[in-house]
Amino acid sequence: MMSSTTDILRSIQIDEQTGALCTPIYQTATFVQEAPGVNKGYDYARTGNPTREALEKTVAAIECGHKAFAFSSGLAAIDAVVKTLNHGDEILAVDDLYGGAYRLFTKVYEKLGISIRFVDSRYLDQVVDAISAKTKLIWIETPTNPTLKISDISAISSIAKASGVKLVVDNTFAGPLHQKPILLGADYVIHSGTKYLSGHSDLLAGLVVCSNSEQSDEIKFIQNASGAVLGPWESFLCLRGIQTLELRFARQSETALALAKTLSEHELIDAVHYPGLENHINHEVASTQQGSQFGGVLSFSFKEDFQEVAVQFLASLKEFKTAESLGGVRSLACLPSKMTHASVPREKRLQSDIQDSLVRLSCGIENTEDLLQDVRNGLKAISTYKEVVS
Repeated sequence: MMSSTTDILRSIQIDEQTGALCTPIYQTATFVQEAPGVNKGYDYARTGNPTREALEKTVAAIECGHKAFAFSSGLAAIDAVVKTLNHGDEILAVDDLYGGAYRLFTKVYEKLGISIRFVDSRYLDQVVDAISAKTKLIWIETPTNPTLKISDISAISSIAKASGVKLVVDNTFAGPLHQKPILLGADYVIHSGTKYLSGHSDLLAGLVVCSNSEQSDEIKFIQNASGAVLGPWESFLCLRGIQTLELRFARQSETALALAKTLSEHELIDAVHYPGLENHINHEVASTQQGSQFGGVLSFSFKEDFQEVAVQFLASLKEFKTAESLGGVRSLACLPSKMTHASVPREKRLQSDIQDSLVRLSCGIENTEDLLQDVRNGLKAISTYKEVVS
């Protein structure tokens, strides 16, 4: 099982033709054929590219999957899996779903005859009760975005298999080094390669990892037929980023845990969401699935649930930059109700515990104490702001 930098580096093949240590960027749209239909394994870059193939093989190895397929964004990867369904099928999705996926499911695929229902997948009895004859996919994120709820992958896999349903796990927040959904019974694993895999906030990428040859053949067909493939330059950058994943993820997890503990003790904070905290409702499940590193993302809400308070907090930060995305070397702060999850109706957000004042922090690799001080300064600014407005 691949779980270290050494394993990752071993999986990246040295270029056989030149001996190049780094995977070459094959920046070409087409490949010369020896004769019509006779080629060296590649004919057109949408169908296959050696740089993209190197990335796909590495991610498949990390995730212990059969094959992986790289797409132009995380949403393009999600879209490819949904395209395996037919009119009249149903997706049973975790209620605290990434806003982009929610928009894709409800605004694009529902009108094409694929229905979506939501369930709090932390509770297995609710998952069992929600499955219907139309359900074809159970779709979970664990941890979820942005409240970091944890679902038991192995238990839900057993439920899915007993019902003849396939399980999709978005593994973006946990990362692939420690949490291995396919080994826990998942059929598909999704990654936004934009996040931890590339790690530098400089590209868009998505990946689908399949558990068996039948699923691989279907996703490969969809990738080629739909054409939302990852380019060679982005493939090269993502592959380069993966080589430092273990080092980055460990530092980000360490900082996030320190921040979560600090925020948990502050008088202005109502709730802190981070599975590394021992009082997190699903800490034991998270520990079993994710090991001792819980990622660089945490979220929290203020006792007075007003967007204005959270906006003022973000405006006071210096090290954390207000921006969407996560998992990069630079620390980012986000207000989901106005940013990543603005497309989700407010009533639905509140049902999923996404408060108006919920702030999501993505810790980078800056000095931990500098980031702690930045958050402390932001909280001081909130105290001053509250005194002024009152």
